[in-house]
Amino acid sequence: MVGDEAVERGEREHRPSPIDVHVGSRVRLRRTLLGMSQEKLGEALGLTFQQVQKYERGVNRIGASRLFDLSRVLDVPIGFFFDDMQGVPGGRATRAAVAGFAEPQDGFDDDTLHRRETLELVRAYYRITDPSIRKRVFDLIKTLSPTD
Repeated sequence: MVGDEAVERGEREHRPSPIDVHVGSRVRLRRTLLGMSQEKLGEALGLTFQQVQKYERGVNRIGASRLFDLSRVLDVPIGFFFDDMQGVPGGRATRAAVAGFAEPQDGFDDDTLHRRETLELVRAYYRITDPSIRKRVFDLIKTLSPTD
């Protein structure tokens, strides 16, 4: 019985935290929106592209100083990496969640943000250099979508 618990605990310790997975997915989202390769991001941070891959998948946890470097290279505030986290009120882990008393979470994936079509659309939108044209495209898209 004790051996089974140790195996289960060991398996749990090797699974990425949902928060690490979410932060990694936000790194990937921003990098992709900027049209930056994993290799280029790695060069800017002094890392290999394999390390960037591990960060983006949540396999390796991103430390505070590395998160600071990422925010500067990707030109976003640090809070960007925690935006849109579901199940964590106000984007912060509660004491119960940290202590392990919270209900298990399914994850933080939002398929819409990870679709290639979405990323290509956003990239194309930001390639429009004239702000007035970009605003007109934005207004057009809003008028074509159903109202809530």
